[in-house]
Amino acid sequence: MAKLNQLDTRAGSAKAVKRMVIWFEVVPVNLKRFMKSEKFLTFKRNALHVALVSTFAMGSMAVVSNAYAAAASSTATSTVVAPIAITTSGLAVLSFGKFGPTGASSTVIISNSGVRSGTAVLVGGGTTTAARFNVTGDANSTYAITHTALTVLTGISGAASTGPQTMALAKTSDLTGANVTTGNVASGTLSGAGAERIYVGGTLTVGASQATGTYTGTVEVTVEYN
Repeated sequence: MAKLNQLDTRAGSAKAVKRMVIWFEVVPVNLKRFMKSEKFLTFKRNALHVALVSTFAMGSMAVVSNAYAAAASSTATSTVVAPIAITTSGLAVLSFGKFGPTGASSTVIISNSGVRSGTAVLVGGGTTTAARFNVTGDANSTYAITHTALTVLTGISGAASTGPQTMALAKTSDLTGANVTTGNVASGTLSGAGAERIYVGGTLTVGASQATGTYTGTVEVTVEYN
């Protein structure tokens, strides 16, 4: 207990003095009785309520925060396939055999199966075959086939003579080696073993006075994965 600002003026004094006096009073308190009092219990309940509300609010904020975050994962895969290849090694080439001019423009034809026909003078004793190409690569894959539309056979070896020294070749092709003389295959599908064969025939145009000798040219086929 304290008393403040008590004015002390003494009679007969030459001056007035203002003094501040502080009073303390210690009052004994029964602690057990106080802790059981209604005031302390009310204070305790209020403090507990505040603590629970604060805890719930903080937990709610954490739940809301987590609800806006999510994560997932996936798997990346890839496959490296064998390169596609084409070869004629050890296989038949396109051969028209022996023939002669007729005095007029004529033809020599080799079907995709290697059968020869035509209007030129066909002479025996030579080899007549269709060309064969082996294609290898990734099993069951599809691929595109392209080739030059026209090949020119040139050159003369053997007896010299006058007359044209080139012959035009229009090619044909398929995947079965059928006895056909028109059309070209544009695509194929490799087998389960990763292989397929292309057969190429063609029609050779012979001039009326075609020069004698041996003629050669290039038959080109290109394959590419689709």
